[in-house]
Order: sequence, then structure tokens, then C-alpha cells
Amino acid sequence: MKILAFTDIHLSAIALIKIKSKIKKDNPELLVCAGDLTIFEEGLDVILNKLSKMGKKVLLVHGNHETDTVMRRLCKKYGNLLFIHNNHYKSNSCIFFGHGGGGFSLREPGFYLTGKKFVKIIKKNQGKRIIFVTHAPPYGTRLDLIVGEHCGNKTYRDFISKNKVDLHICGHLHENFNKEDKIKKTRIVNPGPYGKVIRL
Repeated sequence: MKILAFTDIHLSAIALIKIKSKIKKDNPELLVCAGDLTIFEEGLDVILNKLSKMGKKVLLVHGNHETDTVMRRLCKKYGNLLFIHNNHYKSNSCIFFGHGGGGFSLREPGFYLTGKKFVKIIKKNQGKRIIFVTHAPPYGTRLDLIVGEHCGNKTYRDFISKNKVDLHICGHLHENFNKEDKIKKTRIVNPGPYGKVIRL
């Protein structure tokens, strides 16, 4: 399976052009967005409308510039946009799990119950490839390192460390666009606003 992941486009017309170009060139099966489509929700519906017209199913979580309530409501207007915050999506041999928002705390108490639900689904689908989509990066990798200090999320790192997660897509820290790392066998990717094609 081939996906096109992106994050933190913040209303960028150039980013949308780059994403559209990669769709045409690589023909991914799915688009996956790790949040921050906007600047404090300005023009959110416009951006979602443009994404919906790209002819692909799009899985989204919100960033720190959007609220889950508004994102969920607006995504419902478009049949090919799926808001997966605190939810999951099965596609062929893969399961995508989502948890958006945040980015400024070391722990995410709101994820504990959701994480338990995700663990049960993972255990029931051991043959599937697991993709975890968050806005904030996990703690202690190249993707959360800023001026020599790690500022990512320890709750997400714990979840990845204790479960079979094949790929973690995240964003939030613009300084770390296009960087990759690993936690055990889990590939961690910040695809940046111009998008990255990933084969699963």
C-alpha cells in the first residue's frame, strides 16, 4: 500500500500544489494529514474543500491550530475526508489510529483511555500493519529535538514502545520537517507540508 502523508500546511497554497503534484505522479491510495491545516482555524473549510477535490480518501487528525469539534463537524461535509481522532480506519492490510491536538505537553492524559481501546484492536488484528497518526511527536527522537532538548510526548512514546506499531506519522515541530527516526522497530516520520510518499 502507498500513502501520501503531510502535516502543518498552515494554509500554504504552495503545499497544496506540491501535494496535488505528488498525487498525480505517485497515485497513492490514501492521504494522511497529521494536523495544523490552518492558522487558528482560519480558512479551514476552504482547505478541507480543496483536499476533498484531490480525488483521494483523506485521513485527518487536528493539530494545535484546530479543535476536534470544528474539524469533526466540517469533515462530515465531505464524503472522502475521515477524521480519525480517537478512532481508527481499516484499509486492506493496514489499520490507521489517530490522536490529534496537543504538542506542548510531555504527557497526554486524554490519550490513556483511547490508547487502551487501540491496544485491544491491535491485539485482535495481529496480521495488520499498524499506523499511528498524531500531531505531536513522540519523546526522545530526532523529531522532537529542539536546541539540544527533547520536547515530545512521553505518552505516545510509551504506547509505541509497548505495542506493535509499524509507522508513526507526526508533525508540529517545523524545524524537524522531513526527519525520520526509529523507536525499536517503529519508523517515525515527520513528512512536512509538501508531503512524503510512504510504502507500507
